[in-house]
Amino acid sequence: MTVSDGDPYVNGGAEAAESSTLSLDDGDIHLCQDGPRDAPALLLIHGSASSTRSWDPMVPLLTGSHRVIRIDLLGHGRSAKPADRSYALPDQARRAGVALDRLGVERAVVVGHSSGGVVATALAEQRPDLVTALALINTGPSLGAFIAPPSAAVGPSQWPPTDEQIHQFASTGFSRAGYQIPPELLDDVRGMTHHTLTASMQATRDYLEQQALPDRLSALGKPLLVIFGEDDRRWRSSSAADYRAVPGARVELLPGLGHSPILEDPPRAAAPLLTFTTTHAVQVG
Repeated sequence: MTVSDGDPYVNGGAEAAESSTLSLDDGDIHLCQDGPRDAPALLLIHGSASSTRSWDPMVPLLTGSHRVIRIDLLGHGRSAKPADRSYALPDQARRAGVALDRLGVERAVVVGHSSGGVVATALAEQRPDLVTALALINTGPSLGAFIAPPSAAVGPSQWPPTDEQIHQFASTGFSRAGYQIPPELLDDVRGMTHHTLTASMQATRDYLEQQALPDRLSALGKPLLVIFGEDDRRWRSSSAADYRAVPGARVELLPGLGHSPILEDPPRAAAPLLTFTTTHAVQVG
């Protein structure tokens, strides 16, 4: 069941935007829709400790040609944060697939930022009929590409973290000179529980440990775009070359940007993404 939790508003005059809650067996999932409902569907999946709000600057650039759908993964944003549910990547992907089913979406291009790209890959593995193409933005291909954070982890007894700890945690997500982290993104970290944060991050490590993404994606045979900010401080940007092992993969490096080009420079991130998505989008009807 879809329950609206706010009045729609007009986004750029194109189509009413809608914020809704989907009631699933293992927790409520918050989602947003923007753009024409009869346009090709584009699903955007955020990374760990983030939410649908991380895509806010990108949405107006994408709704001219897409029905843009965003979800808060379980444990994040405005979705439920149960302590007794699975945060494994296949389960997060399954919920994303159910959300599209509930919306009547039969085919979609799926875009994931950071660990959201891992969820996108898991969704394509589960539902190859649903996912027409994949775009991964600053998603590490394997654990060997991970850059260990300089700060120590915050334990459960220290939760919630202090403002200083949150800033330190979030700072590695950005590299563009002079970029100011939006306060709502810091609120996303603050709004998580210690369990949902650590369980979500461990789930990504577990999935990558089982098999590297290029190997998984090669087996899928889906069109693939990889976008990487060259100055990423969480995943080695040189590791983007690993995706070239996927037949037909296109890899775009963005100089001067870090782990979050969708926030640091939305137009630069949107340009290659739109070229790719409009090529592989499936028209409705």
